[in-house]
Amino acid sequence: MTATVIRQPKTIAPDRQALPAEARPIDMTVPALLVEGVTKRFEVGRAKRPVLAISNVSLRLERGGVVGILGANGSGKSTLIRLVSGLLTLDEGRVEVFGHDIEREEMAVKRLINRVSVDAAFFKKLSPMENLLFAARLYGLDAGKAREDAYSILERLGIARKRVGRPVEQMSRGMQQKVAIARALLTSPALLLLDEPTTGLDPRSKLEVQGFIEDVRTNHDASIVLTTHDLEEADRLCDRIAVLNDGRVVAEDSPDGLKRLVAERHGQEPTLHNVFMTYTGRSLDEDLDEDQADEE
Repeated sequence: MTATVIRQPKTIAPDRQALPAEARPIDMTVPALLVEGVTKRFEVGRAKRPVLAISNVSLRLERGGVVGILGANGSGKSTLIRLVSGLLTLDEGRVEVFGHDIEREEMAVKRLINRVSVDAAFFKKLSPMENLLFAARLYGLDAGKAREDAYSILERLGIARKRVGRPVEQMSRGMQQKVAIARALLTSPALLLLDEPTTGLDPRSKLEVQGFIEDVRTNHDASIVLTTHDLEEADRLCDRIAVLNDGRVVAEDSPDGLKRLVAERHGQEPTLHNVFMTYTGRSLDEDLDEDQADEE
């Protein structure tokens, strides 16, 4: 077990006493997410050179916006999400969430974000409601209100009340992904990190989740980072899209701006598929086939 180190706060004069970082209100003038010059390497063996997973990546997400991350398998999309969420440490650069540095103000950042990954972890023997209420306790939410909110979110995602008492292990992957999204939204995060949230969902469920993401952004003032293999989804949900290739941002603009770019500079039909192909060197179909092969 890792020991927790408690640092004693510096003495501050009464007239200059400041609130703890996590207790300060969100500064409306700063971006929801600021990524500057971020680099991450992984050691793969003593005799081998470190693998450069993310190289000098910079991104800016304004409050209430949605930025999409597109890239081939192994391009660094999930690594970037893990860096922003604090699950991985930075080798170089800095990341701020609503002005809070993720390394120096870790607890403040954790109170502002939540993450949904393509392989969400659960207590598989417990029901969706039990998993959600456990998460609510971790965040200090009122149990009664959390239960009602959980029912509301699950129903809006297409999970009826009669199904929330069954063990998670008896649910399909798509249904489990919906529960993961509900768990993240239960804490009302200011910054929501969605790592391929609709992977494994059938077309109807995918549309339900996409509609709910739009609702969360519009009505709950959430800012969103989205990685996806679904180009229609990126076109529908994202204000801006950053294309990653070999850990670097090789193109960034609005969906329409990227489509104009491939048309004007490369003579391609203005589609996101051609954007993907132009800046990653491969087609989306090829990338998805490789993804499916990895799962088999």
